[in-house]
Amino acid sequence: MLDKKDEDLLVRLTSANGVPGNEGQVRDIFKEEASKYTDEVFFDGLGSVISKHQGADENAPKIFFAGHMDEVGFMVTNITDKGFIEFQTLGGWWSQVMLAQQVTITTRNGEEVHGVVGSKPPHVLSMEVRNKVYDIKDMFIDIGASSKEEASAWGIRPGDMITPFIEYKRMNNSKFMLAKAWDNRVGTAVSLKVLENLAASGHPNTIFAGANVMEEVGLRGAATSTHLVNPDIGFALDTGTAGDTPGMTPKEATSVLGEGPQILIFDASMIPHKKLRDFVIDVADEMEIPYQLTVITGGGTDAGKMHTSLSGVPSLAITVPVRYLHSHTSMIHEDDYLNTVKLVTEVVKRMDAKTVAKLREF
Repeated sequence: MLDKKDEDLLVRLTSANGVPGNEGQVRDIFKEEASKYTDEVFFDGLGSVISKHQGADENAPKIFFAGHMDEVGFMVTNITDKGFIEFQTLGGWWSQVMLAQQVTITTRNGEEVHGVVGSKPPHVLSMEVRNKVYDIKDMFIDIGASSKEEASAWGIRPGDMITPFIEYKRMNNSKFMLAKAWDNRVGTAVSLKVLENLAASGHPNTIFAGANVMEEVGLRGAATSTHLVNPDIGFALDTGTAGDTPGMTPKEATSVLGEGPQILIFDASMIPHKKLRDFVIDVADEMEIPYQLTVITGGGTDAGKMHTSLSGVPSLAITVPVRYLHSHTSMIHEDDYLNTVKLVTEVVKRMDAKTVAKLREF
């Protein structure tokens, strides 16, 4: 069962605003939490944050596990003469989930301005246009300003971050949890919780718990953070597509919320390291932790950059299934979060020098 402390962390992380290249609010939370369990927190040149915890053996293998801090969102590109906001998408968006959705614009000084995504009303559109998907380039954000000067006086300027606006909700006292940015604040939370568990229990490794920047625009932070850590083994802690909603077919997605973390056997960014994949599956079987073997053909994770860094890093993505990814409102099941934490914790505990050497030999 998810305790109040862990749920509060999830609420803080999902409530924070952080698009690619503007992850400061999330980074501050990660640094604050990680500092409770280790004195060494450092950063790569792009802003990914990494916490090191030394196990019993100072010459132990280096194990790196990381989520990513950024959420899909937008950036202000222009203010019209009448005070409407033109924007650029950051990360993958499907236009049909955007119209009439509320957003938050965060100014350079940290002030928040509320807005709503607008478009021409359907009443003025021809039937031909009305029946087509509305183009993102024709959308705008209405902040209730009457002029460019008024919007500018509120502190808005090109380059400002725009994020979805939604309040966290536990769905009708169930284990289903609704929020923005589960992709990938839940992976960030897993990273922190695994660090907490291993610091308390002890482990034979040198562990690096991380949270990367700019995953949603090309896995960029994972490339630099992995280069900095130079790990022996890498894990990407992310989210994956759920397949348990009406209309989904097994060819599209098979994962069910509540039935365990996803162990990715293939995605568009990588084919996982076979020995590492099988090792994680064996640990899950041994500990009777539920899991789901998953294929994601239309996306990738930070493991896509981890495994090609330096001379090559055996890597694997372990993900939490999510409904309604890359929209304002997404949903997870608390048992999947808890079992992902349990699985990653148990895997890292077993990665002593002998085990890692065996995994890395050919």
